[in-house]
Amino acid sequence: MSGADYGRSLTGLGFNLIVNEVTPAVHFATEVLGATLFFRTDVFAAMKLGGADFMFHIPASYRGNELHATLTSDAPRGVGVELRCYHVDPDQAEARARAHGYTVLAGAIDKPHGLRECMLLDNDGYVWIPSRHLPKTNPSKA
Repeated sequence: MSGADYGRSLTGLGFNLIVNEVTPAVHFATEVLGATLFFRTDVFAAMKLGGADFMFHIPASYRGNELHATLTSDAPRGVGVELRCYHVDPDQAEARARAHGYTVLAGAIDKPHGLRECMLLDNDGYVWIPSRHLPKTNPSKA
């Protein structure tokens, strides 16, 4: 698919993540989160997870982009952003993250907002939160 055709195919909400290297970013997304890779070069990867499209870019791929000047810092990326992956089993994602040596910031736990989730850190400092909906409870049978 051409870049123009890919761009025209995008709908809904998507995001680009600036990463140091494409290979480890793709590894985390596919092996831990279960994302699908459908196009990749050394500077770019197009991914899909739960029906949503997202991309990885290295800073060099942003030459000519207004953001390029902000990408030269070695500061961690993604500070203050949570990338929430609904319908990704947090227990399985946590186990895969541990098996591949990624940082688990918080293990899988049922949360009061109706989700079971964990908190994982990738090599570029992005926080990913795989989660599943908890079953609805009947308060009259407490």
